[in-house]
Amino acid sequence: MGAFIIILGIIVVLVLLAVSLYNRLVRLRNNREQAFADVDVQLKQRHDLIPQLVEAVKGYMKHERGVLTEITEARANAMKATTINEKIAAEQRLSTALDGLKISVEAYPDLKASQNFMDLQNEISDVENKIAAARRFFNSATKELNVATEVFPSNIVATMFNFKRETMFDLGEQRAAAQEPPKIQF
Repeated sequence: MGAFIIILGIIVVLVLLAVSLYNRLVRLRNNREQAFADVDVQLKQRHDLIPQLVEAVKGYMKHERGVLTEITEARANAMKATTINEKIAAEQRLSTALDGLKISVEAYPDLKASQNFMDLQNEISDVENKIAAARRFFNSATKELNVATEVFPSNIVATMFNFKRETMFDLGEQRAAAQEPPKIQF
């Protein structure tokens, strides 16, 4: 009878540990989803500003229609994306397209002096900073979830309930450019 109580006690402890680990994984997954919802709010604001920016630039950039088309297509794809991973990929493409616009704008001094364009640039810059902060929080939440799904003993519970390693929201194609030192010209 004493051995039965000890075995029963061990089983109860293991079940409680498994429940605790499962609940922690659920909290971490929900935290990650909430973090992405915060990123999504900022991305929506950026999506709303892009048509205004494109319209402000159209009159000046007669020869760069390809840049504007790429931005418009990338924005449309970003708005159509449904899963977190699709949104991450679409937003990386949109960020790359916007970087192409920034490079093209350098050739148009009148455009850079336009108050409407400057206001839009400032708004987009502010939104980009907010996106970066929200993305950092999302990546932190993703890291916590990934660690929990990989360390023992929670990896056993994670495997049993199909928790898996999730994707970070990184710079994608922009990583190489971000690692280069800035070019300063006088």
